[in-house]
Amino acid sequence: MFSTLSTLSWLALVAPALALPSHGVPGKNQTGIKPITRIQLGPRPYWLIDQMEDSPLKTKLQSCSEKEMRPSRWSIGHRGGGTLQFPEETEASIIAGTRMGAGIEECDVTFTSDRQLICRHSQCDLHTTTNILTIPSLAAKCTVPFTPYNATSKQSATAKCCTSDFTLAELTETKELCSKMDSSDPQATTPEEYQGNVPGYRTTLYSGPGTCHKLLTVKEYIALVDALGLDFTPELKTPEVKMPFGSINFTQEAFAQQLIDEFKAAKIDPKRVWLQSFLYDDVLYWLRAEPEFAKQAILLDESGDAPSTISAATASLAKYAQAGVKIVAPPLQYLVSTVTDQDGKVKVVASEYAKQAKKLGLKVITWSLERSGWLADSTKGGYYYSTIANATAARGEGVVYELLDVLASKEVGAIAVFSDWSATVSYYANCFGLFP
Repeated sequence: MFSTLSTLSWLALVAPALALPSHGVPGKNQTGIKPITRIQLGPRPYWLIDQMEDSPLKTKLQSCSEKEMRPSRWSIGHRGGGTLQFPEETEASIIAGTRMGAGIEECDVTFTSDRQLICRHSQCDLHTTTNILTIPSLAAKCTVPFTPYNATSKQSATAKCCTSDFTLAELTETKELCSKMDSSDPQATTPEEYQGNVPGYRTTLYSGPGTCHKLLTVKEYIALVDALGLDFTPELKTPEVKMPFGSINFTQEAFAQQLIDEFKAAKIDPKRVWLQSFLYDDVLYWLRAEPEFAKQAILLDESGDAPSTISAATASLAKYAQAGVKIVAPPLQYLVSTVTDQDGKVKVVASEYAKQAKKLGLKVITWSLERSGWLADSTKGGYYYSTIANATAARGEGVVYELLDVLASKEVGAIAVFSDWSATVSYYANCFGLFP
């Protein structure tokens, strides 16, 4: 597939110019943040292009190698956008993703025991995304305390620490508490050992000794992204505790409203906010209660994960469109499939789900690129490449830009792509003039 500039002209709008922030100290909260204008993509996009088989698409991408790059809202920083190498949901990840051209930055929103909002991908992931288990005073409060690996029964080490186990002050003012790369060692016999087992395609280079990436509150996230001059995409995380929580008044709707109230208090224009939720009821609430913010609210969809359920997920799109939902966001694999041409080559093409969304007038955003590790190993890219595994088996890392090209095509028309390493998407956006 080769998308020309004329094919994609419907998406090419000029993005506002953005200005350079201070460098700060790696792993420390930075001050004096300003917008970033000099985008730096590093070697990865160029390396991925080198892995491609010769094709018109590869030639076009190579022709952009010396192009001056700009930020694009087609590139969304997933959990910050520096997540491949920096601890997720942190200022460092957001700064890295922004420097690599992300025009929209994400914060996954959950709540503390005192019902304050904080950025975490899951309400109950502190045991794998922070060093909380190594701080006895906090570890004692976890929903499930650390249990070491049992060599006799072969029972894995376990723990479960939730933001709702702690107050906001405990999570933000405890000096020793730091974010880390998401990982856990199932054979750990101590809390310290449990911190390890970071996947080989990631790194601890930017979260080693002497650094401490602090947890971000939603207020801090809003202030940071506003200072960077970017758009916001907060995801309201589905609670893992029973709702109402802590108070009869803290219902799911109250949680959904509190998120919007944070943006109102900061005087953020609703046009800069792309709300997200997997809960259909959250989106319906926003459509009813906050129509200005709901105009670009995103319904995340993972209802078609099993091959037997993708048809039902596709059929449900009509219901969402009829209810007033404007944007749906399935994972990458829902939007693509493969065909084999007369020469025996496996090609990536738009799926029936993508075609139906297009037919209904639903806009599409998708997630998450650069989260799959190696595409040429036995996993063939795993979850996010499951519908095109025969293509990754044939061409490995060279498929990444083939996938992006189909997502950007008229057949799919994705208006943005989440990525754990923003540079990859930003390169494509710049090469094809995608500045929505």
